Amino acid sequence: MELLLPGLPIPVALATVAVIGYLVGRFQRPRHPGPSDATRRELKRAQAIVTDLEKIAQRIRRELAMHHANLASFKRRVGEFSKSPEGADWQLLCDEAERLLKPTQDLAMQLAHAYDGIRQQSSRLMTFSGQRCDPLTGLCNRQALDETLENYLTMHRRYGMLFSVAIFDLDHFKAFNETHGHLHGDRALKQVASLLDQHARDTDVVTRSGGEEFIVVLPGTELAGATMFAERMRYTVARTSNLTVSAGVAMVAEGDDAKVFLTRADSAMYAAKAAGRNTVYCHNGEDAFPAKSQDLMAEPTAPTGRKPTAQSAVAESVVEKKSDS
Repeated sequence: MELLLPGLPIPVALATVAVIGYLVGRFQRPRHPGPSDATRRELKRAQAIVTDLEKIAQRIRRELAMHHANLASFKRRVGEFSKSPEGADWQLLCDEAERLLKPTQDLAMQLAHAYDGIRQQSSRLMTFSGQRCDPLTGLCNRQALDETLENYLTMHRRYGMLFSVAIFDLDHFKAFNETHGHLHGDRALKQVASLLDQHARDTDVVTRSGGEEFIVVLPGTELAGATMFAERMRYTVARTSNLTVSAGVAMVAEGDDAKVFLTRADSAMYAAKAAGRNTVYCHNGEDAFPAKSQDLMAEPTAPTGRKPTAQSAVAESVVEKKSDS
């Protein structure tokens, strides 16, 4: 273990090796033939996860090296004092011990953070499992979404990590199926899934939560950035397919659980439906409002980093069912 991960505590090293071992085993096993785009996407995600694990290991190794050096220095001082206790400056030694205490506590926090980081990356690796994949689109399914949200909510409660979700729902999909048939409907779902998958970052989690609804989890992304992503995807779907999507965006807030969080994003998506479809609404924790602005429409493929401005109240009508979505 020391040869593989020198300086890491054994529990952290074991956890890291176990996760990387799972990854290696996953890609060494024979794989069922699938779309080349999906395979490349999976490999990119795996590489991003390994990179994250390497960063965790490097940070902990660096902190441990500094801590070991401080401990070695303190040990030498204690040895010197023990040889001549009569002339020792014990107050100086106590002060030194006190200075050593804070880095020790900080290192304990770093280790706790590392454990959470490894658990989070392990969860992302588990989305490669067939049980967590939607068979039609190859995206993560609802089970993977629920597990991802729970992990990210835990990271938010402990460390304040921000993340957002964007919900996309195909407009008038029931009518599309009735007109063109379910085969064309499945093709449309796969096309939209592919577009979302291609435009998402490697760290984003793209899921088909059921039916014609897709949910993208965007870690480290505030409401403005998630809104930009949703608007770009709305524009891209409308430009490249025979369908449109309505989208709702929300950012995690203090006290959220998964149900409350998703309800806000869902409420924004329903507001987009009520406002005429093929649009994006955001929920800021108090109300939903339209995300469209002149800036967003002028450059739909290039994020500006500006926060959308609330323009008008949401239409009072509420879409009760998705049967005619």
